[in-house]
Amino acid sequence: MILPYCVYVLQSEKDLLLYHGFTTNIEKRLKDHNTGKTISTSKRMPLRLIFCEFYLSKKDAMRREKYFKTTQGKRMLKLCIRNTLAAVGYPNK
Repeated sequence: MILPYCVYVLQSEKDLLLYHGFTTNIEKRLKDHNTGKTISTSKRMPLRLIFCEFYLSKKDAMRREKYFKTTQGKRMLKLCIRNTLAAVGYPNK
């Protein structure tokens, strides 16, 4: 079964900051981010996908994206993917 909803984390290769999002087509969304079609990240290109989770329920995916944008969610995500963040040079603050 293919799960249709994706929550993802991108990292800007320009400033190393993270961006959280939600989509039903991760390949198209990544292309949109890297061609400047997404205003919020257009000045932070190029971006690379460093994490994603797939969900069957749209509500679950949207709730997860919203959680990742909270202080507690950012902290939890950084703990879960700490080795990835180290490998991609994310600044340890």
